[in-house]
Amino acid sequence: MRNCDTYKNGAFLEKSVTWKEPFGQFKCWFEEARATKKILEPSAMCLATVSQEGFPSARFVLCKGYGKEGFKFYTNYGSKKAKDIEGNPNVAATFYWDILNRSVRIEGTVEKLSEAENLKYFRTRAVANQIAACTSYQSTPIVSKDILCQRQKVLEQEYLIPGKEVPKPSNWGGYLLVPRSVEFWQGHNDRFHDRIKYRRPYKGEVPDQKLLHEGEGGWVIERLSP
Repeated sequence: MRNCDTYKNGAFLEKSVTWKEPFGQFKCWFEEARATKKILEPSAMCLATVSQEGFPSARFVLCKGYGKEGFKFYTNYGSKKAKDIEGNPNVAATFYWDILNRSVRIEGTVEKLSEAENLKYFRTRAVANQIAACTSYQSTPIVSKDILCQRQKVLEQEYLIPGKEVPKPSNWGGYLLVPRSVEFWQGHNDRFHDRIKYRRPYKGEVPDQKLLHEGEGGWVIERLSP
């Protein structure tokens, strides 16, 4: 098993990078963030999209799974973010764990998850959260919160019955963020931050093992100036 303790005196050095692809390195940092009690929502990531008109937009979503295929999150397919993604699947996402002075920046494209996977995850959610997904037409204007409360009450009366399932809304589901680059940032008080970036190589690019190092699974690794 590879060692997740890749630091010496708080530095994130090339010689101590034992993971040659970004997902193993992410797992090390993410698990440490999860184990840090002061970090209340370690899975929160700021997702940035761009509209067809070229206007950027950012919001926090929860990462609900990750692996070598990418990072998963769920939302309403009628939301602002979903409409942006429909017109432009290129996105960026950032995790920031202040207590650890670390950040992970991801750039890539998103694709919808299958309906089977959406339903499987939906069934793992608390019933109250399932009802909330049915209650809100995300990003649409509303007169007052009372409207939501009324919808919620009606749905609770209908579905808070033992053995009765809340139907998954057809416009609710997940996305997979497939990264083309993942940057790990370790902050330092002297501003000489460590930035180790895993990315897909450009066409014809060959690692020289000095500025650009060969990774695994089609990844290359480089250090960026702070």
